[in-house]
Amino acid sequence: MKVLIIGSGGREHALAECFAKSEKVSGLFVAPGNAGIAIAYNCLPLHTHAEIIRFCLDTHIDMVFIGPEQPISEGLSDELRVNGIKVIAPSRFAAQLETSKIFAKQLMQEKGIPTANYKIIKDIQSAEARLSEFNYPVVIKADGLAAGKGVIIAEDYAAAMNALNKLSFTKQGVIAEEFLTGWEVSLFALCDGWNYQSTIFAQDHKQLYDHDLGPNTGGMGAFAPVKQAEKYRRQIEEEIIEPTLAAMRELGHPYQGVLYCGLMITATGPKVIEFNCRFGDPEAQVILPLLETDFVDICQAILTNTIDTVQVKFSSEAALGVVMASKGYPDSYATGFPITMPNPIPEGVYFSGVAKGDGGLQTAGGRVLCVVGRGNDVQTAKAKAYKKLESISFKAKTYRCDIGGRENTL
Repeated sequence: MKVLIIGSGGREHALAECFAKSEKVSGLFVAPGNAGIAIAYNCLPLHTHAEIIRFCLDTHIDMVFIGPEQPISEGLSDELRVNGIKVIAPSRFAAQLETSKIFAKQLMQEKGIPTANYKIIKDIQSAEARLSEFNYPVVIKADGLAAGKGVIIAEDYAAAMNALNKLSFTKQGVIAEEFLTGWEVSLFALCDGWNYQSTIFAQDHKQLYDHDLGPNTGGMGAFAPVKQAEKYRRQIEEEIIEPTLAAMRELGHPYQGVLYCGLMITATGPKVIEFNCRFGDPEAQVILPLLETDFVDICQAILTNTIDTVQVKFSSEAALGVVMASKGYPDSYATGFPITMPNPIPEGVYFSGVAKGDGGLQTAGGRVLCVVGRGNDVQTAKAKAYKKLESISFKAKTYRCDIGGRENTL
């Protein structure tokens, strides 16, 4: 089987590693990938939909797996299906669960899926009236894709108005949302449109600085599993995943692919913070290494609407990942700094913002790489990840020192 992975980050690096473990994979390609992924896997400079489709047809690709949200939102999965190419990713319409926060909130409200109360702000002129309906802090969210940085927690009215002036208003508007208290966790559902299997829980650390301070980022680290969340699994499946999939079927667009449920565990139970239409980054880097079921079997079951017949098994170990980023991220930052690391590269290093430099790799993005450790428990995995991190360096690096340190109590 020949597999093409679309994307260029640490998530796609982890996906390539996961597919490569399968004896059923005879050819593996990543497009466009990056210079770090290219050390171990065949990366191709395919950038347009036309280039991707032509390569798939010419090379007889058996399966495409789309990693990031942008190409899904642009309709790549739909175009691949029209051309008879099998793809793991929801349709552009179904992906509105991520690409339009307003679409997702309205669907949840209609189906009684637990989430924060919200109001749609159509324009800056109507903001004051809408904001007056909330206590502070209030959460301001962009409607469309924002690379994990379209959420601002405003402590007062002035901060809320400042946030609204920074965000771009879509035709639908911007969301103001009730601030939920509790602890966050992520759960992924592997969906074939009718059936699903849920993964182990993971916990992302979005804020830039230790102790969950600073601006939101695309993710500064994660760990899995999250044992405190297990007692909520069935409730999440019955109250959130199943009605969401049923709603998409009712709309005539069954959800086929990976559904990310970003959740807040509150005193009154789990509530949806957001949906994503793909694996998270860096959650993928700690979940996929623990997967014991052949990933090709899972993908084929998604394509044939038989995911309920597959036993999705994970290791009993824990994995913890720490993102090394460029100083200044998620705002402006400098790149082009050489990366020093052991040779051979340690196991569990997943590359994101890197490029080929003189004699090795150099920084080329905000989130540069993710270092993952594994162990019998989270603390052991954490110690291994940070030990491994000490052997990797580049100028103007930054990372959190407290990944996996939350108490997860109400």
